[in-house]
Amino acid sequence: MNVILRPATVGDRPRLRALWKLAFGDGDDYIDCFFAACPDPERVLVLEDGGGVQAMTAWFDMPLVSTNGGQWPGAYLYAVATHPDCRGRGYAGNLLAWAGEWLRAKGFACLTTVPASDSLHRFFAANGFEEQFALTEGEVVPDIALCPAPIRAVEGAEYGQLREKLLSGTAHAACGPEGLAYQQAVCRLSGGGLFAAGTGCACVERAGDRAVVKELLAPAEEHAAILAALAKAIPANRWLVRTPCQSGQEGTPFAMVRRLAKRPDQWPHGPAYFGLAFD
Repeated sequence: MNVILRPATVGDRPRLRALWKLAFGDGDDYIDCFFAACPDPERVLVLEDGGGVQAMTAWFDMPLVSTNGGQWPGAYLYAVATHPDCRGRGYAGNLLAWAGEWLRAKGFACLTTVPASDSLHRFFAANGFEEQFALTEGEVVPDIALCPAPIRAVEGAEYGQLREKLLSGTAHAACGPEGLAYQQAVCRLSGGGLFAAGTGCACVERAGDRAVVKELLAPAEEHAAILAALAKAIPANRWLVRTPCQSGQEGTPFAMVRRLAKRPDQWPHGPAYFGLAFD
């Protein structure tokens, strides 16, 4: 075994695309969205063995913001994948450990990730991550008979500004420009988008006959009218809606964190909100 851990290069891209398809089943258009939003090849970290890339993870800037506005520089790990023929060899854990050291050297204080299943929550816990982020989610049936709230599609940069204003005073993960560009691209590719909605904002991605409101940030009394407007704009038979937990709510565990540096005063105490994820 001759394992090499390193940032990706442009020459790795065909192998990365093939590995991504094998691991997640996404189409070319979806994968194109990632490489368009993140053209820097070092946005992917790889494990090479036997002369080829066998495992990968992508990363985005995603600082943690405390209730008083203090920030911790963070990196969100995404698309952690191992070639099916090489699973069970510890490659993913090896890559995660090295990624932490590489990103620490670049000044990041923590890693975050959004496990897609209970088993993956356990996997990341075994690799130094802990639960930190929760939200509320549930299936809803929008009432299209209601007077809809005003909505308009927005670009990623404007959405990010709205989002930070709405989450002021809440411990949360902020989304950097590459992440917002990617989120906008994949949402629009699916038939959804990023929206200013009522006095808030909403991120919507379609998956088959279901629309996932990946986050709805608005006063609770506006939710029904916003969902009525979204339902009229985006055809879907089923709706899953995610919102931040209200005071006293435990919520559903969503994202995890691994600390790379000692905890400063501004580190969020207790559950925080993650919201945007590329699940």
